[in-house]
Amino acid sequence: MTRVAWWHCFSGIAGDMALASLIDAGADLDQVMAGLEKIPVSGWHLEATKTQRGGLSATLLRVGLERAAQEPDRTWAAIRATLDEADGLPERARERAQAVFARLATAEGRLHGLPPEEVHFHEVGGLDAVIDVVGTCLALELLDIETVWSSPVALGTGTVKTAHGLLPVPAPAVVELLRDAPVLGTAQGAELTTPTGAALLAALAGSFGPLPPVVITGSGYGAGERQLDGVPNVLQVVIGDLQAQSLRGGPGSPQELVVVEANVDDVTGEVLGHTVEMLMGAGALDAWLVPVVAKKGRPAHIISFLA
Repeated sequence: MTRVAWWHCFSGIAGDMALASLIDAGADLDQVMAGLEKIPVSGWHLEATKTQRGGLSATLLRVGLERAAQEPDRTWAAIRATLDEADGLPERARERAQAVFARLATAEGRLHGLPPEEVHFHEVGGLDAVIDVVGTCLALELLDIETVWSSPVALGTGTVKTAHGLLPVPAPAVVELLRDAPVLGTAQGAELTTPTGAALLAALAGSFGPLPPVVITGSGYGAGERQLDGVPNVLQVVIGDLQAQSLRGGPGSPQELVVVEANVDDVTGEVLGHTVEMLMGAGALDAWLVPVVAKKGRPAHIISFLA
């Protein structure tokens, strides 16, 4: 059986809502915080409270920062190094968190015309965003989630204030991150889906669509900060075990995967390593290198990725 988490993004998704939904579904907050304490940053605390949104009971999560909080360097390279230094962090949680920030760096790089390594995160690189992303990945680990799926993603309208000034909603980074994902525009004058929430989906969601055929084992609701008109401002998560028949195709089955390969020679190890990193940052599910002997006895490599 495959344990699945399906996010129902009818009111969008944000990093704090994603983590709150998983805590509401049963991920232990103390264990999440214990995992977060392995990251070499300080000056933060988590507070989870019960609240109401549109008549639904939900968990509201707030990341509190002390005045002397240790903010990380907001570059992708620095955040990756910080996560690498987190001794004792579960490896799958680390890989998932790094994949989220890699997708953010790739999207921001495309928008600003920069290589991902040179991207400087603003709001999405702050300590609270790091806590939201790593906390979400830790909560998925605690719930033994192997696969993440998502519904179509609701987007609001209007504008949002950022470090670059006023930007349209949905934010350009959200649009870039959700390329090829099903989205739904609404008349809500609010940022329903944030770049952090979109990055979580872009990096972690293996499929988008209705709830797959599962045996439901749990559910939870993560609350957004504001009240919305006509709809609860919550992110729903449904936890379940994927039924065997869903693996044989049909509605709700996993997406078809393809392996793409190319033979290359006369390429340095530095370039090869960077290529694998860029493939993962661009959304590959896995990427790898195999040394081979090519024509005329030349040493070469096969570059492969799963997508």
